Amino acid sequence: MNSRGKIIISKTYQFFSQRVVYHTLSWLAYLLMFTFVQSSSGPYSYGFYFSNELIKIAFYAAGVYFNIFYLIPNYLSNKKFLIYCVLLVLSTIILTPLQLFFLSIKASQYPDYQLALLQNQPWLFILTFLVVSASTIFKIVSDWARHQRERKELQTESMQSELRFLRSQINPHFLFNTLNNLYALTLKKSDKAPEIVLKLSEMMRYMLYECNERRVFLSKEVNYIRNYLDLERLRQGRNMDISFEVHGNVSNQKIAPLMFIPFLENSFKHGASNHLAEGGYVHIKLDIEENRVHLFIENSKPEIPVRHTGKKSGGIGLVNVKRRLKLLYPEQYKLKIEAQPNSYRVDLILGLD
Repeated sequence: MNSRGKIIISKTYQFFSQRVVYHTLSWLAYLLMFTFVQSSSGPYSYGFYFSNELIKIAFYAAGVYFNIFYLIPNYLSNKKFLIYCVLLVLSTIILTPLQLFFLSIKASQYPDYQLALLQNQPWLFILTFLVVSASTIFKIVSDWARHQRERKELQTESMQSELRFLRSQINPHFLFNTLNNLYALTLKKSDKAPEIVLKLSEMMRYMLYECNERRVFLSKEVNYIRNYLDLERLRQGRNMDISFEVHGNVSNQKIAPLMFIPFLENSFKHGASNHLAEGGYVHIKLDIEENRVHLFIENSKPEIPVRHTGKKSGGIGLVNVKRRLKLLYPEQYKLKIEAQPNSYRVDLILGLD
């Protein structure tokens, strides 16, 4: 369906969802249906029954809207159930004779019909009461549906706000790490600094202009990971064994942006060579299928945890990505994190759009 068709459907739905419109259509449907039923089995003309049903609808509507706009909000909603029931019956008792009076005047030329009205007065009362009472059920159901819809919208907005907040934490977190690396290389007057600047520029362009979408193409996320690993290779040098294998066809699959980076950051944090006697390693494998992606990361780590001096920083990456997985991929992911004496493993299976 093209965009024009979607706009037409959306406007049509908005029109018919207006209270005045669907109430008017409901009463009109009632009028036509009962007029047809009465005229098909009665001895009088179609116009006679049509005008009768029009009078009935006028009194039904009076009782319904008196119930919806006065009785329910002032008594039923305030848990004054007994008073509400008494007033509902009382309003029906008042409306029924008035309805009978106007119908009798209109049928002054048909004494048989007037007599039938008097004999059927109890049924007329019951029918009026049922119509007015049905509006109570309709009001309760519609209010419940509206509250559920508003609750869902509120939950969606809350989730989007939380996702925006989590993403705003992820981007600066990575930026701070990279700038610290760049600062260290500039102090050493390393020739690698310009290359890091170019890589960082490309990554920042991706983060600023494309990561604001709910989903991005998996190919761009993979390219981002390659740039990230290139930066780490430049920073770590030959003392770090870094490998990245991609299996499968990267086509038009989409994924939430920056979903893998916290796991990569964590692997380099524990697998950095200066923590180990003989250098460390980080091995990443990405198996891609049409509807899912499998990320496996294994990195080395020292047997004795390294003591960090000074103020503790970071630590938000893994917490955030776990929270994002729960929000963005409910029941669509499997995450297993395993810590061995000499290694640390992350196994993530993620459903793709």
